[in-house]
Amino acid sequence: MRTSIQLAGGLLLACLSAAALAQKPANADRKIYCWNDGGRRVCGDALPASAVDAERTEISARSGMATAHVGRALTADERSAAEAAALQAKRDAEAEAARQRQELAMVESYATEADLRRAYGERIVLVEEALKTSQMGVDNLRTSLVSLLRQAGERELAGQAVAKPLAETIRGQHADLLRQKAILEQQQREQAALDGDLQAALTRYRELKQSAVGTRD
Repeated sequence: MRTSIQLAGGLLLACLSAAALAQKPANADRKIYCWNDGGRRVCGDALPASAVDAERTEISARSGMATAHVGRALTADERSAAEAAALQAKRDAEAEAARQRQELAMVESYATEADLRRAYGERIVLVEEALKTSQMGVDNLRTSLVSLLRQAGERELAGQAVAKPLAETIRGQHADLLRQKAILEQQQREQAALDGDLQAALTRYRELKQSAVGTRD
């Protein structure tokens, strides 16, 4: 008798489950896809292979509400551009993080503005010494080149040909002078940039110090 009752109960549960499944809407999990095909709006319950990479909207068949919007697949050039943009954004973020670390180190390393000025002052002195050396090199090369040119000019005025060794020396001296002048100009730009860096560092140092004081208060 007990076995018969258990069997009957099992059959009843199975029948109730089947009835519940039969009452569940057939389209509960179905989606409707809408996309553009040659300028026409097309919708269907299946996405053809030709529309897999197309921009589309996915709509719930049960509620009729849009559940997702899928952009079109990127072209090879667009993917390359997106990857380049992502890489640049990563580099920018790393540069910003490095800048913040440098600023934090600056505040922790220099107790006062005088300490910061002293550190920059040492760099400024080194640049100034390098400038003096480069300027001296330019002056010496110019003096030597003028002397060589005078010799060549005197020979020409005397109706004599300029010897090949002298001409080659003049060309070499001239090339050396141009190189040394380029070095001097680069050092001058570095000196100007260093002055600007000092002012910017002082301004940021004051801001960070004030912020730190405000945080403690």
